Amino acid sequence: MHLQIDMKRIFQILPWVLLIVAGYLFLTKTFSISTSVENKHQLLVEKIEAIGKLELVRYQISDVLEHKAKTDFLPEASVLLIIKAEAVGCIDLTKITRENINVEADTAVIVLPEPEICYVKIDHKKSRVYDTKMAFFREADLVDAAYKEAERKLTDEVKKSNILAQTKTNATSVLKPIIEGLGYKNVRLVFE
Repeated sequence: MHLQIDMKRIFQILPWVLLIVAGYLFLTKTFSISTSVENKHQLLVEKIEAIGKLELVRYQISDVLEHKAKTDFLPEASVLLIIKAEAVGCIDLTKITRENINVEADTAVIVLPEPEICYVKIDHKKSRVYDTKMAFFREADLVDAAYKEAERKLTDEVKKSNILAQTKTNATSVLKPIIEGLGYKNVRLVFE
């Protein structure tokens, strides 16, 4: 008797539950916002250059930057960035001319161009915004300005580092065995 009452009650409630579920599915399907993304690209190669830069040393750099923006009428906004970057030292081999190579018997003297910093760049995939304070609607501009300041400071610090001296050392250890492999017993590499 008790089982029949429970079954009867279930059969009374079941249509209502099914109606509510069907109504929910109908409403979510009808009123859901569907977003589709479409991109059209028209790529154009503007310039092709022959690059003869031999990258010889890479510095991996980390920086923590707190960037603040002060205005007269808004509270001081700040952003804290954790920045990962790299700097590369290289030698531009396209600057070597026939006059820079002097060969006599088993001796080769090669005048190489001065090493240079190929690039300093921030790795945006590994860098991140750690914290922002009071940035509100100006957060994007604040973060952009902070990244530009970080790139400027990193470039200045890399210029002060020993990256160019390390590039010279690495150039000698990379190029000397190659030239010796060509049959020259005495190889001297000199920098302009």
